[in-house]
Amino acid sequence: MDNDPFNPVPLNVKAELDQAMNRPGFKEAWEALEEEYAALGELLKARKQAGLTQEEVAARMGTTKSAVSRLEASLRNENHSPSFATLRKYAHACGKRLVIKMT
Repeated sequence: MDNDPFNPVPLNVKAELDQAMNRPGFKEAWEALEEEYAALGELLKARKQAGLTQEEVAARMGTTKSAVSRLEASLRNENHSPSFATLRKYAHACGKRLVIKMT
């Protein structure tokens, strides 16, 4: 293994994002997805804080792991938005309360 050619390149996310923002249309596309990614981040944070897997959340919600996976992915897809009731079930399964704010 001493001759392993693998040499990872460090990634500076901020620098890459700053550079991408200068590309035509990128900033508008990024901002259009900001709310979806923020919501997804909150779901994943709640599940992580609860120390739960998708399978454990699914069991608490009375559904399947694949349904939870689709739910988490649906926030990045405007064609499959989850219902308020589903988001509430997910929050409760993670020991949280669903709160929606507009700023």
